[in-house]
Amino acid sequence: MRNYDLMYNKKYYIKEVNMKKVLLTGANGYIGRRLKHALLNNTKIHLRLMVRNANSVSSGVREIVDIVSADVLKPDTLDDALKGIDTAYYLIHGLQHNDFQSLDKTSAQNFLDACVRQGVQRIIYLGGLGDKQTGSEHLLSRIETGEILSSRPEIVQCIWLRAGIIIGSGSSSFEIIRNLVEKLPVMLTPKWVSTLITPIGVDDVISYLVQSLELQINTTIMVDLGEEQMSYRDLMLRTAKAMELNRYLIPINILTPKLSSYWLILFTPVPYSVASSLVEGLKSKVITTNNLRYKYFHVAAKKLEVAVQKAIQEIESNQVISRWSDSGYGAWEVDDIYSIADAVFVDRKVYNLGDISSKRVYESFCKVGGGHGWFQYNWLWNMRGFIDKIFKGAGINRGRRDNNYLRIGDSVDFWKVIDLVDDERLLLFAQMKLPGKAWLEFKIHNGQLIQSAYFYPKGLWGRVYWYALIPLHYFIFTNMIKSIINRA
Repeated sequence: MRNYDLMYNKKYYIKEVNMKKVLLTGANGYIGRRLKHALLNNTKIHLRLMVRNANSVSSGVREIVDIVSADVLKPDTLDDALKGIDTAYYLIHGLQHNDFQSLDKTSAQNFLDACVRQGVQRIIYLGGLGDKQTGSEHLLSRIETGEILSSRPEIVQCIWLRAGIIIGSGSSSFEIIRNLVEKLPVMLTPKWVSTLITPIGVDDVISYLVQSLELQINTTIMVDLGEEQMSYRDLMLRTAKAMELNRYLIPINILTPKLSSYWLILFTPVPYSVASSLVEGLKSKVITTNNLRYKYFHVAAKKLEVAVQKAIQEIESNQVISRWSDSGYGAWEVDDIYSIADAVFVDRKVYNLGDISSKRVYESFCKVGGGHGWFQYNWLWNMRGFIDKIFKGAGINRGRRDNNYLRIGDSVDFWKVIDLVDDERLLLFAQMKLPGKAWLEFKIHNGQLIQSAYFYPKGLWGRVYWYALIPLHYFIFTNMIKSIINRA
């Protein structure tokens, strides 16, 4: 099944008055998408999704659940989202912002205050392992968020789950590890690869989150997740072995955090912000400190090798439900200030379809980027992606979740899918570093394919950038529309 937002049985989703009312935040994120599918199949709950833009949720899901537009940084929007809710999942993290630590605390406090006002009984929060004394800024922020959400136990109960490195298809940590062990038979690594961690499979994380709904407790608890303790070195070597690869790691002392971050962005799909966060966290132990998971939950945890092999199988069979880049990188969900109607510059190409069906043309332009590349001038796109990575952008090697099918929110190299209409339209928003805003649109109308590149320049340099690229645009975009038609 290719439409992963329809992986549930609609006939079971009947709204009843006595159903437990559950709010899911972060529904477009890596964990949120997977949890959403699990909750949609739960016949005992009435699910509401809180998003910043309702259009970021697929039409199939919008038909059967409540959708509310709200933002944790805008307290006045939260009361409607939480009205009548019994249990709220908090899966929000502002890592993409420079001031994420401060924003995370503000977001958590706003959310807790709204829960108190609306009489929410339980918050379920997924944070990270680690301690405040040795944790990185990223880990410290996750801990502070948990402390805030669990600070009113007499009014709002909090189940605070803590996970370390998550192993699963599309996980940022796993994609980094997988790309490194696939591409580098011998790796020079920072000395911190000896740091201890407790990894966990993504399916196990979802099981804990789902079971938290029905947990019979009358207090706030913090539960550490994961089974085996190991070093990052062991994690990489065992991952390689599970992938039937022999790899060698050589720790050296000269790799600084900054050099290590640049090393990661060259060989993996993640941008600098994600890479630097992971490298910073390498110095901190992220291991379980309590065994409450055994007391309160019944989850048959999978061994690391099983989780790795399942992740690889999902990737190879194009069955990746969610990916680290689904949301959180860039503000496409709320970018209402700019629209293609405001674009100052437009490069438009039009091609008559003749007897070629709209469906085949739609399928053809929905295969741009990723493993299919960018036609004759793919090398220019790769060069642009490399430059983007150097300047801490998304980069082109971010690729796609699925090489043949798209959904709103998917990444396509350094683009983001922000609109998708079957057999009619694909609109991409640029997430590369630019002196302005850019969109790429493919639209079928009146028997024609209309391909448009839009640009909203920022100041003088934005205009210089556009005019400097006009010669390249002519060759790239002319070849693109012809190649899309030829493939159709």
